[in-house]
Amino acid sequence: MNPVCFLTPDPEDEDYHLLWRDTLAHLVAALARAGIGSDARGWTEAGDLTGYGLVMPLLVWGYHRACARWIDHVTAWEREGVDLRNPANALRWNADKSYLGMLAERGAPVVPTIYVDRMTEAALEDAAARFGVDRLVAKPRVSATAWRTIRWARGGSLEGGPEGAAMIQPYLPAIESEGEVSLIHIGGNLSHAIRKRPRAGDFRVQPEYDGILTPHDPALDEIHAARRILAAIDGDLLYARVDLVRDDAVAPVLMELELVEPDLSLEFDPGKGALFAEAVAGELTKRQRNTLRHAQGERRLDDLPLENRGSPSPRSR
Repeated sequence: MNPVCFLTPDPEDEDYHLLWRDTLAHLVAALARAGIGSDARGWTEAGDLTGYGLVMPLLVWGYHRACARWIDHVTAWEREGVDLRNPANALRWNADKSYLGMLAERGAPVVPTIYVDRMTEAALEDAAARFGVDRLVAKPRVSATAWRTIRWARGGSLEGGPEGAAMIQPYLPAIESEGEVSLIHIGGNLSHAIRKRPRAGDFRVQPEYDGILTPHDPALDEIHAARRILAAIDGDLLYARVDLVRDDAVAPVLMELELVEPDLSLEFDPGKGALFAEAVAGELTKRQRNTLRHAQGERRLDDLPLENRGSPSPRSR
C-alpha cells in the first residue's frame, strides 16, 4: 500500500466523471518526483483508510451535494484514527460558508455577507438596501464551482439560485475586469498564485464556465490579506487556497477560503509541486515518528513488572 491516498469524486457522479483526472495526475506526479507513492479512492466507498500515512480529500468534488454524508464520513475517519490533511475539524467547518462570518469577526478582510434560511425576493431587496448596492450575488451556504449561484438585480429572476440556506453578497464589478486571484499556500507558505477571469458577459470564473486561468504574480496587498485570513484560523493546515477579489475601495477581500478540495493548480506552479511534495513528506515523517514513539512507549511498559503497570505511586494512595 502506498503511503498517501487521494480521495476522489463519487464514482456515480457523472458531472465529475472525467474532469478530476488531469488534476490528480499533477498531484501524483509531484509526489512521485519526490519518491512518494499514492493511491486514489472514491470518497463515498473508500473502505479502510487506516493503513495510509496520509489521506487527502483534494478531489472530493461534488461533496457539497451530499454534505451531510461527507461530514459523517469525515467524523468516522477521524474516530478510526485516519490521518486526514487537512484535519477533520477544518474539513467540517469549511464545508459551510458561514465560516466567512467567523473570519470577519476575527478581523479578516471578507466580502460583506448576509445569511438567510431561504433566499426570497424580499431577502434580496433587504440585502441590497443594507449594502447600498443595486446588484447582488446569492449562493448556497454549502456549494462549490458556482453551483446554484446567481447574479441578481432588482426585478431579476431567482431562477437557478439557492433553494435552501443561502448567503447574499454585494456584486463586485472587479470580478469582470480583473477577475479573482487565488493564492495557494502549502504548509503555511505561499507556493504560487493564479488569476481566474470570466468569459465576456459572465461573472463565474471556474473552468466549467469557460473561465480563463493564468499564472499570477501576487501584489503585496494580496499577500498581506491572505496572511491575515490564514492567521484567523485555528489549526495546522497542509494546504489552503485563498480566493480574493477587489472591492469598490480596490482592496483585496476574501471571496472564499478553500480547505476541503481546492484545485491547487500545480500546472501553474513554477516549482512543479516541489513545495507540496516537501510538505507531504514532512507530514509522513511526523506520522512515522509519532508511531515509533508510541511503539517505544508500549515496549517500555511491557518491560515493567505486571504489578507496576499503571498502578498509582505510594505517595498518591
